Amino acid sequence: MGIDDKAKNAAEDLTGKGKEAAGKATGDEQLEAEGRGDQVKADLKKAGEKIKDAFKH
Repeated sequence: MGIDDKAKNAAEDLTGKGKEAAGKATGDEQLEAEGRGDQVKADLKKAGEKIKDAFKH
């Protein structure tokens, strides 16, 4: 997993957490769900990169 990929995944995760928090604070369920979705995507990308790294070694 490259440093760029890790940074992008971390940024997407933080963005998702921010959206989720903003959605909770404002009562915007759609924004809250979008934030959770962003976090899930980031987690899936991290898992995929870990699998690729495991097969490289």
